Amino acid sequence: MSKSILVTGGARSGKSVIAERLTEKMGDRLIYIATAQAFDSEMEARIKTHQDRRGPQWSTISEPLDLVAALRQSDGQGPRLVDCLTLWTSNLMHHDQDVESAAKDLALAIACQSSPVVLVTNEVGAGIVPENELARRFRDEAGRVNQIIAQACDALYLAVAGYPIKVKPNDIEL
Repeated sequence: MSKSILVTGGARSGKSVIAERLTEKMGDRLIYIATAQAFDSEMEARIKTHQDRRGPQWSTISEPLDLVAALRQSDGQGPRLVDCLTLWTSNLMHHDQDVESAAKDLALAIACQSSPVVLVTNEVGAGIVPENELARRFRDEAGRVNQIIAQACDALYLAVAGYPIKVKPNDIEL
C-alpha cells in the first residue's frame, strides 16, 4: 500500500471525497489536517460541509501553516489527510513565508512518515492566465508546490468529475 498519495483536480472535481475514501482504506483511526481558516460565513459553511461528510471517526488538527509539525506530531496515530495544499500555499504567501522552501521541507517530512498521508491540492494552472501580479504569483507558487509534493509522493491521482485517474502508480484501487 502506498505511504503517501497526492490527489489533485479542479474546483468541485471530487478530490476531497476521493482523498477521504483513500485515507479510510488505510486504517480505522483517521486524522484530518485542515489548512482552511474560516474568515467569513461562506468559508464556515464549506468547512462544516466537509466535517459533516467525514463524520465522527475522524479527528481534526487545524494547522494553516506548519504542516511539517502537524505531520510529525500525528505520525504513528493513523493515516492522515491534509486538505488542502492550495490553501496552505495561500496562507504561506499571506504570512510572507518562502513557499518553495516550505514545500521542500514538507516533501522531506512526507518521506519520513511511518503512517500514511494523503494530500489534496487544486490544479490551478489549466485555466486562463490571471490578470494581476498576485494571482499570477499564486498560480505559479501553487504549481511549484504541486510538482514538489507530487514528486515526493508514492502515488498521484487526478480527480475529474468525481472520478480518480491514476497518474502515478500505486496499489490502491478505488
